[in-house]
Amino acid sequence: MANKVEQATHMVGGAGETSYATNSRTQEKAINRTRPILETAIAEMYGTLLPERMVVVDLGCSSGPNTFLVVSEVLGIVGDLCRRLEQKPPEIQFFLNDLPGNDFNNVFRSLERYEKKMEEEKGDLLAPHYVVGVPGSFYGRLFPCNTVHFFHSNFCLMWLSQVPQGLESEHGVPLNKGNIYIAENSPPKVVKAYQEQHRRDFSTFLKSRYVELSIGGGMVLTFLGRRNKHPANGELSYLHGLLAEALKAMVSQGIISEDKVVTFNLPIYGASIQEVTAVIHDEGLFDLEQAQTFEYNWDPFDDTDDDSVFDNVLSGRNVAKCIRAVYESLIAHHFGDAILDELFSRYAEKVARHLLKEKTKYTVLAIALKKKA
Repeated sequence: MANKVEQATHMVGGAGETSYATNSRTQEKAINRTRPILETAIAEMYGTLLPERMVVVDLGCSSGPNTFLVVSEVLGIVGDLCRRLEQKPPEIQFFLNDLPGNDFNNVFRSLERYEKKMEEEKGDLLAPHYVVGVPGSFYGRLFPCNTVHFFHSNFCLMWLSQVPQGLESEHGVPLNKGNIYIAENSPPKVVKAYQEQHRRDFSTFLKSRYVELSIGGGMVLTFLGRRNKHPANGELSYLHGLLAEALKAMVSQGIISEDKVVTFNLPIYGASIQEVTAVIHDEGLFDLEQAQTFEYNWDPFDDTDDDSVFDNVLSGRNVAKCIRAVYESLIAHHFGDAILDELFSRYAEKVARHLLKEKTKYTVLAIALKKKA
């Protein structure tokens, strides 16, 4: 099952209207918001090691402007540090990692344009750097021992390596019927299966990165989670519950078969900060330098703090576009791509109705870790 999920999981490529490149503003906001955490973590690592050559990895880089936003941020931070310390900037090797289905072609086609832009902005202050793509799952080893100075990951660690096992009874009857994620009516066994899969995956992730990092190396990880309450009451449950409703409506009209919906569960989990820190503590491989939680409106273009939605129909469409850019490949792999336009049109309407009642936000967790000596 894991391989199937890996093959089917990738953001919508290219730069068209439904692409991830066009619909990733929430992720961009998170990169900008966590810049101070990134600055502190890189300053500490660089000040300790003063490397002549530096290896930086972006895990789950996807494709589009955010991929190079991370590269540009790191170059800016290192350049500023070197000027303050009156050091010659190190040569920086960037590794951009994602699953093999990622649109790496788009990444490499855009590279020249971004290089030019960064040269114009930074001129002689730009540290020499080299960019390479690395396909593969970060739930396992990707690099040789002790070779990486810094790992960055944005909006990726809520993905699981596979749909959790144990979502069926002993007789093969689906336990999470009518849902595609944890919902209020999901049996405790389903919740437990998701929690255990997350714990196993995050533990594997930490062990793999520990071996790959140099002594003194660090990580900044940002991902969707939830405020500490039962997983069925998390914001991701509402978001996915509305998508499940849209699928069920299409079943009732004979557009898709019920069997297809019953066997569809998302390989994703919104952890609480308590769950995340418990795994870090149990593994004992990293010092937790920083842990922050912040929130964003579901609609990436709604930057207001008040509780009212200015245009719920427009917001519904914006949310649906973002979710489609992320889930289209998984849905098309399971149901076929003929349903996509209809499904996300219905989903946009359901989100719009939900936002009239309640303006809902994502919970985002950001943590900085340092490898223990």
